[in-house]
Amino acid sequence: MALLMEQKLIALDLDGTTLNAKSMLTVRTKLVLEQAKQAGHIVSIVTGRPYRISANYYDELHLKTPMINFNGALGHIPHHQWNKEYQKTFSREVVFDLLTHKNELGIKVIAAEAKDTLLVDQPQDFHSEFFPNDVSKQQALTKDSLKNDPAAATLMIETQKEATTAAWIKEKYHHEVAVGVWGGPAPVIELEPQGISKAFGLAYLADSYHIKRQNIIAFGDEHNDREMLEYAGLGVAMKNGTDNIKKIANDITKFDNQHDGLANYLADYLQLAK
Repeated sequence: MALLMEQKLIALDLDGTTLNAKSMLTVRTKLVLEQAKQAGHIVSIVTGRPYRISANYYDELHLKTPMINFNGALGHIPHHQWNKEYQKTFSREVVFDLLTHKNELGIKVIAAEAKDTLLVDQPQDFHSEFFPNDVSKQQALTKDSLKNDPAAATLMIETQKEATTAAWIKEKYHHEVAVGVWGGPAPVIELEPQGISKAFGLAYLADSYHIKRQNIIAFGDEHNDREMLEYAGLGVAMKNGTDNIKKIANDITKFDNQHDGLANYLADYLQLAK
């Protein structure tokens, strides 16, 4: 099929962007992304989520493209071998140190992850959408069980300790990890390898497909999307995105993620059939 325009690489953040407030893909979103694929464009998920809680969206969209997880630390093609698959990690000693000091740092839960690994140190009565409720002994995070360096670590912190714990980690391990802080009723600190971002993963994807930066469209709504939107030829912030993301974006969707903002923008931009 002849393309009406140059082939685009379309990078999708999930939460707050491609997904609605119920963390679901709408019928409209699925339709437009399928139309984009049929028109010859490349659709790829670029998310901070681990693969274990993003695989269902990949499958629901019937993708066969590489997927970027852990904010750029993992690039792979689900269900297939890919000779360009990569995984960036940081020293497991960082996690061991956090385990040792967890009480004084106000850390309630520590999870260390890689592509096929999830190890969690958490109280038995703890519940979260990010972690399974029935963590088996095989999944318990200890100095013995974490045998390899992780691609990411997630910490759930006591609210009053969030800022000081983030500062403690940055001061001690700034050369090793990048620290991301998520506010809210249950503050979360994310650790990823230093120097890795969604932009790193997106650039890797673009290189794999020989796509120029000007032909990359990236959608996002949060601080961890910033580098990706800046890297893309067209960085699009969601209407529901943060003010900081909107400031650096090339454009903003007319509608939010509750009203198919991404799908409507993409349909107009790519001139897809209504």
